[in-house]
Amino acid sequence: MEAALTRPGSRVLPLLGLVLVAGGLFLLGWVAFLWFDPGPAPYHYRLVEEGGVDKFPKLELGPWSDLSISKQEVHVEGMEEPVASAYLARRGNTKPVMLAWENHVGEPMVFVDSKLSELSILAPVIAKNMPKDATILAWWDTSRQIQMLTGVETVFTSHLSEPLITPMPWRSRAEAIAKYERDFWGSAPSEEEKRKFQRFADALLAEPTEGAAILRELTGGREGYVVVHISDLYKLGMMRPDGIGVAYKDFTVKGSGDVHGLNVMVKRWQADNKFTSHTVHGLSETNVRAYFLTDDKSVKTLLAQMLPMTTSLILELKPLQMVYKEGGYLVYKIPSAQPASMSN
Repeated sequence: MEAALTRPGSRVLPLLGLVLVAGGLFLLGWVAFLWFDPGPAPYHYRLVEEGGVDKFPKLELGPWSDLSISKQEVHVEGMEEPVASAYLARRGNTKPVMLAWENHVGEPMVFVDSKLSELSILAPVIAKNMPKDATILAWWDTSRQIQMLTGVETVFTSHLSEPLITPMPWRSRAEAIAKYERDFWGSAPSEEEKRKFQRFADALLAEPTEGAAILRELTGGREGYVVVHISDLYKLGMMRPDGIGVAYKDFTVKGSGDVHGLNVMVKRWQADNKFTSHTVHGLSETNVRAYFLTDDKSVKTLLAQMLPMTTSLILELKPLQMVYKEGGYLVYKIPSAQPASMSN
C-alpha cells in the first residue's frame, strides 16, 4: 500500500451514505462568503504562467516536449490566496487537459489532489506495452490524461465533471459551477458518452463477476484494460453515495519511515468509527490520506476488490487480472479467451 497528500486535522462532512473526513479547516471568512453571497460560479481560474515543458522542470514532463503547459490558480472573490492550483496541458490547438491539481484548503473541490510523478511513470509503460488495438477504461479525468500522454485509445475522452466535487456551501450553485466548468474546459460529452460513464460506475459498484462483464460490454468486444486509482474511491462515493460508503482522514507523519506509527493511527481511526476496511495513499513524505469503507456492502464492490484495501487480495482477483501497479494506480486486463499482460 502507498501513503497520501493531506493537511493536518480532521472534520466530518456527511453526504447521504458518504462520510468524508477531511484534513484541515476552512478559513472562516471564506465559508461565510460562499454561504451568503449569491451569484454564478463562486470561483474562477486565473492563468499565472504558461510555456513549454522546459519552463516547468519540477513537473518532469521531458518526454512530452511537444506539450504546452499552463499553471492556473483557482480564486474566490474576496480571498487573496488561491484555494487550489492546477497544471493544464494541451497539444497544438486541442482542448486543455488537467494533469496535476492541488487543493489548498481541507476539503476537496473540483478535482481530487493528484501526484503527477505517478502518472509520468505509468504513461510510458502503457505506451510501450499496450496492444495497438486495445482500449482503456478509466475515470474520465484519468482517461484524458492517459490519452494525452500515451496516444492509446480510451473509452472516455470528454470532460464529464462527474461527480461535481464542491464544498457544502457551494452545493446551491451546482448548475452554475457545472456550466462554468463546461465553458472553461470546452469539452462537452455526448449523451452516449454520459450513458457509458454511468455504466462504468455501475460496473465498479457491482460484485466482481458482474462488474467485469459490464466492463467487457463497454469495450465493445475489443481487448480492454482498466486503470483505477485509490482516489477513485472518493469520486465513486461522491457520485453514488447509496452504492458505496467512503470516508477519508488526513494524517501527518514524521516521515516515510514512520510506517508503524501511521498504521497504529489509521487502525485506531477505523476501529473508533467502526469502519470495515482501509487503504492509504501518499503524495508527500509527511502527509498521508487514508480512505475507509464504511460497511460490508462496500467491501464487496468491484472497485474495493481492485484496490489494495485491507480486505482485498488484488493478485487473487479472478474476474480481472492485475498486470501493473504504480503508486496509487493499478492496471487490470479484462480477461478474454487468451489473456495477455503488460510487463511490470
